[in-house]
Amino acid sequence: MNFIAPDRLCSRQAHFSRRTLLGAGVSGMFLSQLAHALAMADELGVTDPARPLSVILLWLEGGPSQLETFDPHPGTSIGGETKAIKTSAAGIQIADTLPQLAEQMHLASLVRSVTGKEGDHQRAVYNVKTGFRPDPTLIHPSIGAVLCESDPGDSDIPRHISILPGGAPARGGYLGGAYDAFKIGDPAGPVPDVRRSVKQDRYDKRIDDLYSVVEKEFRRGRIAELETKRTLHVTATDAALRMMSSEQLSAFDVSEESQTTLAAFGDTPFGRGCLAASRLIEAGARCVEVTLGGWDSHINNHSLQSSACETLDPAIASLLVRLRDRDLLENTLVVCGGEFGRTPTINPAGGRDHWPHGFSTLLAGCGIRRGHVFGETSPTPKLDSKNPTQDVADVTTVADLHATILAALGVPFAEEVYTPIGRPMKRSEGTPIRSLLA
Repeated sequence: MNFIAPDRLCSRQAHFSRRTLLGAGVSGMFLSQLAHALAMADELGVTDPARPLSVILLWLEGGPSQLETFDPHPGTSIGGETKAIKTSAAGIQIADTLPQLAEQMHLASLVRSVTGKEGDHQRAVYNVKTGFRPDPTLIHPSIGAVLCESDPGDSDIPRHISILPGGAPARGGYLGGAYDAFKIGDPAGPVPDVRRSVKQDRYDKRIDDLYSVVEKEFRRGRIAELETKRTLHVTATDAALRMMSSEQLSAFDVSEESQTTLAAFGDTPFGRGCLAASRLIEAGARCVEVTLGGWDSHINNHSLQSSACETLDPAIASLLVRLRDRDLLENTLVVCGGEFGRTPTINPAGGRDHWPHGFSTLLAGCGIRRGHVFGETSPTPKLDSKNPTQDVADVTTVADLHATILAALGVPFAEEVYTPIGRPMKRSEGTPIRSLLA
């Protein structure tokens, strides 16, 4: 039986769909836990049990150094120039490159022992975003696609969004293109292709022509069944038109926020992206990915990592505070990390190279335990190429990380689904980190 702790069932205000029950295993023990959890929820005054769960992925493209961010080892042979600072979470220190985040670490937890088997950027990005290694026979869906498919909902705006998408925006994979992320750039600019460029009467005629002429021609010559059914063309057109006229579209517009709020997130595209992410989640989006590049530091590691952290720090700290203050953090999972870390050793060019053997990811919200660290990397690693994970305590595979994320989001991570060609696939091959979910 998949483990679902009763206290998580209350604190996350999760709703229990048929899939959730099947994924957990409907046994007498589970039903007893469920009854106890619901009784606790009633006693604690938990409201709105069907409130949807969402995720914001802060994607650090290029491979952030764990030693310059979430797992510093100052004063050691691998520590480099980075110092460690205390945080608001007792006993947890992070790099001095993230002072604002340090003040909010009581809201988050760290996994310092993530390990993968991909050291190439493209393959590692695929691995971390999907939970699976690349497979030439199919494309796996990203976290946002899995979340949207496993819990269908309705919204005028896209439910899966990628801001500043970089080189590898999230995809729907075998779930289909309908689950690909909707891509936008800097939220300081307008959302592309949602404003009509002609007068209303001409615009109305174009829409009429689209339905009466274009769609009619598309149906011609196809099976008779299409004559009585809506095609995907019509479904997609209806969704686009609904978005263009929706009040929810304003969620993309960060100019509605005060200058004080904008400044708090940082006067950067990434900072505005994080602010937009919180607005979009509040408006009904289920997954928003915001990308920050600049982490690929094969040369001048300390300088490049410090510069990227200057952008990340105010944005992530302000995002956590805003979600908490708006009562969104209990139902929104924040994930911050990249495709791998950087080597403990510093190369002759003053850089750190690719390192998938013990890197860090931050998790916050959605019932994730707060102020906690799982896993550890050695300050004096042996760096044995034949056994690179011997320097890592509580090894967490990329699949385990994915299973933890899906479990926090109420997705039955061990559930088996079928690809369009009938191939059975588990949503995740990993095991959740139970100490984070408790």
